[in-house]
Amino acid sequence: MARKSNILRIAAVLALMLATAGVQAQTIMRKKSVANTERRQTAEQEMVVARGDTTAIILPERNFGRFDRGLYNYLYIPKGCWGFGVTASYGELNTKDIQLLNILNDFDFGGKIYSINLSAAYFFRHNQSIGLKVNYTRGTADLNHLAVDFSDDLNFSIRDVGYYQESYAMGCAYRNYVGLGRQKRFSVFNEVDLMFQSGQSRFKRLFNDEPKDTRTTVTQASLNFSPGVAIFMQQNVAFNVSFGVFGIKLRKEDQTTNGTDEGSRFSSGANFRFNIFNINFGMLVVI
Repeated sequence: MARKSNILRIAAVLALMLATAGVQAQTIMRKKSVANTERRQTAEQEMVVARGDTTAIILPERNFGRFDRGLYNYLYIPKGCWGFGVTASYGELNTKDIQLLNILNDFDFGGKIYSINLSAAYFFRHNQSIGLKVNYTRGTADLNHLAVDFSDDLNFSIRDVGYYQESYAMGCAYRNYVGLGRQKRFSVFNEVDLMFQSGQSRFKRLFNDEPKDTRTTVTQASLNFSPGVAIFMQQNVAFNVSFGVFGIKLRKEDQTTNGTDEGSRFSSGANFRFNIFNINFGMLVVI
């Protein structure tokens, strides 16, 4: 009984210490929150001239937490500006009679892919814009010959394989910037876009020495979330990098082979991870 009583006393003391520590932590956080709020109110009185109007350099925002942590959203792009962006990419790979040891022989391949993305946005509020996006992507790949020889019992060759893909996309986008300093040089942003895509692909190959031509028509709708970083290199020209981290898509495919209908497929999916194949580099001109 004495041992049980000692354990209860120790537990009571620990509970009292934890409660005291919690009260002290809340008191410290409350004091810091009050100090941050006072600094915010003082900082919000600092004014700058943007597009002929006088406005606060720190944008007033509602604090959604219990405490004010002293995080500021500085004015980055003022209301009333227009932003025009362009992103372009190009990649090409060509091989001719490449040989790897005694396994890969006569590898003859040529392929290229390029895309261009155009956007126009209007800043309806400080650091917030809404606009339109247009994307075009095209890619081709031709495998003229490939021979693989692992052993006498395992060897094969592929020839005359071709692939072609082309797509168009259009949609609307909302972007919210958070300025990171008074100099209006660096910021982070989050972009949400709703895109509608239409495209087609063509896959040509030999099957039992007979040519087969498969054509696929694709219709897709997607909702994408892409955070990123923007840096003003000049007064009106910014460089930005965005990363695809979340997206939802609906996709419908119709397929034919040698003119014969092979059916259609509807699919949907969501992506909740960082996508290394969806990293975009672009330029933004603000006027």
